[in-house]
Amino acid sequence: MLQAIYGGLQEIDLQDVTFIDPYGMVGLLETGELLKSIGIQKTLYLPKSEDVIKYLERMNFFRFINNYFTLVPPRPPISERYLRSPHSDVLLEITPIEKSDDIHFIVGKVKDRAHAILEKHLHYDERAINGFIVALSETCQNIIEHSENKGFVGIQKYHFQNLNKNVVKIAVMDLGIGFRMSLSERFSLENDIEAIEKALLHGVSRHAEKGRGHGLAAVRRFVNQWNGKLSIRSGTAKLSIIPAWARGREKILHLPHFPGTQINILLPEV
Repeated sequence: MLQAIYGGLQEIDLQDVTFIDPYGMVGLLETGELLKSIGIQKTLYLPKSEDVIKYLERMNFFRFINNYFTLVPPRPPISERYLRSPHSDVLLEITPIEKSDDIHFIVGKVKDRAHAILEKHLHYDERAINGFIVALSETCQNIIEHSENKGFVGIQKYHFQNLNKNVVKIAVMDLGIGFRMSLSERFSLENDIEAIEKALLHGVSRHAEKGRGHGLAAVRRFVNQWNGKLSIRSGTAKLSIIPAWARGREKILHLPHFPGTQINILLPEV
C-alpha cells in the first residue's frame, strides 16, 4: 500500500482481491487520509468479487472511503443489500476515533455484541470478555495518547483455516505523530523500534504522571494470557508478540515510513 503512495502510482488496483480484513480496510482509509493531507486523490479500483464488496458494505467501508478516493466503479454493484444481521460475526464496523467520547461509544457498542460472539465462538468466560473490553479500550486510547490525529478501528470474527479455529481480529490505525515523536518529549530515542518497545514492553508514556502509559503493556499481558498475536508498526519499524501457532518476525526494521501507528491483534478460540 505504501508503495502506491511513495512510488507515485495514480491508482490502487484491488480488482483481483478475494479477501480483505479490518486491518486492510483501515489501512486503505488511512492511506486515503494521508494522501488527502497532501492534496492528492487517487483512483481506487474496487474488487470484482461480490462477496468482498458485500463485506466492505457490511463493515461501513463505503461510508468513509468516498472521502479519499475516486472509486471505480463509482457505485459498487451489489445484487442484494447486505443486511445487518443481529447474528453477524462483526464485533465493530469501521469506526473513526478522534476524541475520548468516541472510545466510550465504541466500548458500549462492542459490549452489546461481545458476549454473543466471544462466548460462543472463542469460548471466553466473563473474566476474559471483560479483559477483552479493557484491552480494546486501551488500544483505542493509544490514539488519543500518542496520535494527535484521527484514527479508525474495526473488529471481526473469522474462522482461521490454518488453526481450524475461530479468531477475532482487532485493527486500529492512526496518522498521528507516532511513538518516537510522542515519547521524545521525555526520552532520548535512537530509532522507532526502541520507542515501540518502551511503550509496549515497559509501559512508558509521553506523560510523566504516575499511572499513565500502562495501557499497551496491559494489552500485551491480556494478549499473552489468551495466546494471541499482537503487532505494532510505527515510523519505520514493526514489533510483534508472536505465539507458537502464528508466523512472522518479532522485529522488522527499515520499513517504508508510516506517519502514525498501526495496531493489529489476533485472538484465537480457547
